[in-house]
Amino acid sequence: MHKTPARLSGNRVDWDDERLSALLKKTEGWTLDNRDTAEPLDVQLHVGWGASSGRHASLVWERDQAVVLVTGFAIPVGEHVRIDRHAGEEVRSAWGVVVDGREGFRAEDREAGAWVHWVHVR
Repeated sequence: MHKTPARLSGNRVDWDDERLSALLKKTEGWTLDNRDTAEPLDVQLHVGWGASSGRHASLVWERDQAVVLVTGFAIPVGEHVRIDRHAGEEVRSAWGVVVDGREGFRAEDREAGAWVHWVHVR
C-alpha cells in the first residue's frame, strides 16, 4: 500500500496555506552545504572500483554514514569511492557511493574550482 509522507508521519500538511508558502519563499535562495566550521581533513580519494591511485580531497563534514568531500573535480552520482585517511603510520579506509555533487557555492570554492560531494559510507 502506497502512503504519502504526510500520512507516514501522522502530520497533515496544508500545502495551500499562505503562511507555509511565505516561509518556503524565504528559503528559496539558501545554499546549505553541510560543512562544519572544523578544519578540513586531507584525505586520498580513490574513484571507481579499480582505482589504484588516489586523488587529493578534503573531508569537511561527517555524521554517522554520511560524509561531505570537497574536491577539485566532479564525481558522477552513483560512483563508488574509497576514502583513505592517514593517521601517522596507519591508513584508515572507508568505502561509499556518491549520492550528490555540485560546484561549490562559496567564494573560495568558486576561486579554487571546488566541487562538493555527499557520500553515503558503508
